[in-house]
Amino acid sequence: MGGMRTAHLPYRPLRPLEDKTPSTLLRVTGVLANDLAHALPAVSVVMPVRNEEQHLAESVRRVLEQEYNGEFELVLAVGPSRDNTEEIAWQLAASDPRVTVVRNPSGKIASAMNAAIKAARHEVITRIDGHAMLPAGYLTTAVRTLVETGAADVGGVMAAEGTTPFQKAVAWCMTSPIGMGAAANHTGGDAGPADTVYLGVYRRDAIERAGGYDESMIVAEDWELNYRIRAGGGLIWFTPELRVTYRPRASLYTLAHQHFRYGRWRRVVARRYPETVNKRYLAPPVVAAASIAGAALGIIGAVGWAAGAPQYVDYLTFGFVIPAVYVAGATGAAVLFARELPLAVRARVPLVLATMHMTWGMGFLTSPRRFARPAVTEADHKVPLRS
Repeated sequence: MGGMRTAHLPYRPLRPLEDKTPSTLLRVTGVLANDLAHALPAVSVVMPVRNEEQHLAESVRRVLEQEYNGEFELVLAVGPSRDNTEEIAWQLAASDPRVTVVRNPSGKIASAMNAAIKAARHEVITRIDGHAMLPAGYLTTAVRTLVETGAADVGGVMAAEGTTPFQKAVAWCMTSPIGMGAAANHTGGDAGPADTVYLGVYRRDAIERAGGYDESMIVAEDWELNYRIRAGGGLIWFTPELRVTYRPRASLYTLAHQHFRYGRWRRVVARRYPETVNKRYLAPPVVAAASIAGAALGIIGAVGWAAGAPQYVDYLTFGFVIPAVYVAGATGAAVLFARELPLAVRARVPLVLATMHMTWGMGFLTSPRRFARPAVTEADHKVPLRS
């Protein structure tokens, strides 16, 4: 397989644009503002990959075909895979000098990001997933926005698109306020400051000041990093111009597993940063707890009625009303708000909604307290982010 190419350039901090007039000298590029399109800063695209045999080559092709007026490279951080992901990664690196491969023995996204950033040569860090398909012009739009806004991180919309009726139902739920909530990175919206964004185009020095990715975070690692960047005075900027196609989970089991993990690690974030808790995060665990409690009471009442228990036990059967109301609500939402979907897709929406809400809620409710560790800082980070 050969050695890893990890050449490095001298450190040149990317600083914010303090003035947007045409006469402003952009310290990031050393040119006038009106010449920005001809001198964009160099970019390191970093991609954590594991078990991505099906999509990796196409995802890499989309990156390398970007028309970008500046230098860019691609660093693949490859985790232990059950398929041919690593072999494909090395083949891609051998075929294009812009591609570098580093290993990520833990397989965790956060450690992959830290390893890739350490190997990266440039001062703009763009995170891409191994199954994400970059649209044309993505890097140019993202970096221009990064420089013009002075933001620490810029990102856009997770444009969920399915190919099967089930995936299309999941995509609709992910982009609907009644599914994943009203976060702009799922549903879209106007450009402006945000708590977090999908993927992300970062100033490298902002990541370093925050201490890098927290490798104890299995999920929500981007959100957690962006929180620390914001706490340090950095700006996270959302722009709807950046849309990256995302393929939703293809089965009920994988969807349930994904959202259970989302809920479990969102509870970690809530314990670590309680000031970030809002009604949107609390809705799924409340619904899940109420539905399970109602169903349990209903079962006790039904068993008691069958066994000839005292009459007051029979009233517990009214507990079934709680999950019944939720099911009716999910079905009604599909009827009212998903009318434009084909019948085969619309019919799956209630099941998808219930799966997302209930598994997310149960993950939140059952998240072990031991997962909630103190946040990392640059001083105590164990993985240097420069070689």
